Amino acid sequence: MTGNQASAGHLLRLIRDGRATTRGALQRATGLSRSTVGHRLDQLFAAGWLREGEAAPVEGSGGGRPSTRLEFDAEHAVVLAADLGTRHTSAAVVDLAGTVLAECSGEMLIADGPDHVLDALARWFAGLLKETGVPHERVCGIGLSVPGPVDWDSGLVVQPPIMPGWDGYPIRRRFQEAWQRHVASDGPEVPVLVDNDANLMAYAEQRAGYPDCAAFLLVKVSTGIGAGVVAGGRLYRGTDGGAGDIGHIRLHDCPEALCMCGSYGCLAAVASGRALAAQLSDAGVATTSGSGVRDHLAAGQPDAVRLAREAGRRVGAVLVTVVTVLNPGVLMIAGDLAGTPFLTGVRELLYQRAMPRTTAHLSVVTSRLGDRAGLLGAAGIVVEDLYSPERADARLAALAG
Repeated sequence: MTGNQASAGHLLRLIRDGRATTRGALQRATGLSRSTVGHRLDQLFAAGWLREGEAAPVEGSGGGRPSTRLEFDAEHAVVLAADLGTRHTSAAVVDLAGTVLAECSGEMLIADGPDHVLDALARWFAGLLKETGVPHERVCGIGLSVPGPVDWDSGLVVQPPIMPGWDGYPIRRRFQEAWQRHVASDGPEVPVLVDNDANLMAYAEQRAGYPDCAAFLLVKVSTGIGAGVVAGGRLYRGTDGGAGDIGHIRLHDCPEALCMCGSYGCLAAVASGRALAAQLSDAGVATTSGSGVRDHLAAGQPDAVRLAREAGRRVGAVLVTVVTVLNPGVLMIAGDLAGTPFLTGVRELLYQRAMPRTTAHLSVVTSRLGDRAGLLGAAGIVVEDLYSPERADARLAALAG
């Protein structure tokens, strides 16, 4: 390891990953001298990012003095996270280890537009910080999960079918303005990261339950249908954030089903929570949303159970191709419809039509983190981004300056 590959930021990565947690181990991993490792660790300690833990076990049989274990200090800052749904939003204060310190949730219509939603969200964050007693100066970043395609580099939502008024809207800049209105009128800007909800759910679920899974696929079925892919430990977003938008794959036998995107025959137009709510209402079971379908399923309502299984078969037919292309080790079904009837339908079609080789090592499961997956994913990408080697080095240089 040479050059900037052995910078303070890279030493921090080695410590956070558990690959080298003592000064001696860092020297061996990087090839740096004792004094150079000490200098770079001094930078990390001065920033408040490291702390000393219990003594590490002595290696070998020769005895000797135990080495001090180095730990990432997950309490030196906090992250604010929000999971914006079509009708409901959750927000939280989260420490850098992913522990939720305070949270709130309530009705918030994404269709009310970004100005209204972002202003309300900033007020929510102000209340949560007051509740925890955490000063706004300790907020290192903000993560937002949204139900639409996001261009990761720009932070812009791109042609979202179920987010009217959000296409191309400058979320980062406008949220900074709301932040300064309601939280920190005289403070510096706080990094704001935005990503698609299925991506962030996949990110959180893979790290929490399947960290060794090389290819992880999460399919969220709620108001719409979307997928998140984690491959090689990293989110796969595609060229401009459009990866995983499987809800708009066209079905050949549903030419009259109008989708919210304006096209006909999309998978989401016949198998999403919104679609099932309409089908239930047509059958005389009043239902207004995907969460309403979930309530009917929990109560065992026969029509809801039947339609959910049929929707699972529809999605399973599409997933045959997706699974064949990606060859994931885990397929996780999440969202409002992620119950036994829907899962049964998915498995029926998937195992019936996919080649045995494709499904031989595939586990089809449901969410472990539940309604918190989007929140924890939104918090997690902030930590991953801000403490990545390159960003960490840039932030340390700014602190030194």
